[in-house]
Amino acid sequence: MNMEVRCPNCGGPSIIRTSWTTINPARRFCCCAKRGINCGIIDWYDPPMCPRSVQVIPCLLRSMNELQRVAQQRTDQEKKMKKMLLLSWLFFIVVFTFMY
Repeated sequence: MNMEVRCPNCGGPSIIRTSWTTINPARRFCCCAKRGINCGIIDWYDPPMCPRSVQVIPCLLRSMNELQRVAQQRTDQEKKMKKMLLLSWLFFIVVFTFMY
C-alpha cells in the first residue's frame, strides 16, 4: 500500500494504526493523522484475517490480560510481604535490645 495516502475528508496525511476490536483484532488500517479529528478509516492496510484468527486472537488477548493481572497481584503481594518481614525483624530487634 502506498504510504502517501491522503484523508479524503480533510486532505491531511494518513497514519497506520492497529484495530483491537473483536471483529478485526490486530488488523492495521490507515486513518487521518490529525489529532482530535475523526475522519474514520481511510483504507485497510492489512488483508482480512481468516475466520479462525478472528476467533482465536481475542481469546488469547483475554488470557494474556488475565495472566498479566494475576502477575501484578502477585508482585503487589510480594511487596507487602517484604514490608511485613522487615517490620517483624525491626520489632524483634527492638524487643531483643530492651530485654537485655
